[in-house]
Amino acid sequence: MALTMAKLTEEEIIRKPLMIAMKGHPATGKSTLAHALASTLKFPLIDKDDIRDSTFHLQQSSSSSSSHLLNDLSYEAIWRVASTQLQIGLSVIIDSPLSRRTHLDRLLDLAASTGAQLLVVECQALDQAKWRERLEGREKSWHKPTTWEELEKLVKGYSGCTEYDVGDVPKMVVDTTAPNLGVEELVSSVVDFIASSCGGTCA
Repeated sequence: MALTMAKLTEEEIIRKPLMIAMKGHPATGKSTLAHALASTLKFPLIDKDDIRDSTFHLQQSSSSSSSHLLNDLSYEAIWRVASTQLQIGLSVIIDSPLSRRTHLDRLLDLAASTGAQLLVVECQALDQAKWRERLEGREKSWHKPTTWEELEKLVKGYSGCTEYDVGDVPKMVVDTTAPNLGVEELVSSVVDFIASSCGGTCA
């Protein structure tokens, strides 16, 4: 992995910032991979959950119908923060489900306005047993599914809208439940993907 990182940081000419957008359902390993990538690449990590968590008291004091509004506000906040970082030339990693095409369109607008290169890294958990074990074993959260039944209901509610075409945006899909494939190996493969996608134009 060290050789790959050296290639990315020394041979690639820094011309424009890079925006890595994570994608995937809850408990597919998005956040684990995003944190590891941010640590390796030294990119700011913008996590939608950090913003959503901060709305807990607003959620408690508002009507149940405000939940969608607060969730939309969380997305708006991460896009605003990302815009600021990109405008000053910093590359960023955005950790969110990216569950709807409209979210990708917003990132495309952001990339166009800041001159950034957008890449998508989608996390999938093809081993359903491991996925379920990961979901039910993680720390509980008030705004995330905590049981397999809740997750199935959430995915069903998407009605397939998460499976959209990203067009010309470079995209990598990783199976985070693949045997003998740890976080370090996943990070290495994503870094290779970044290096091959940038073509000498990214930070």
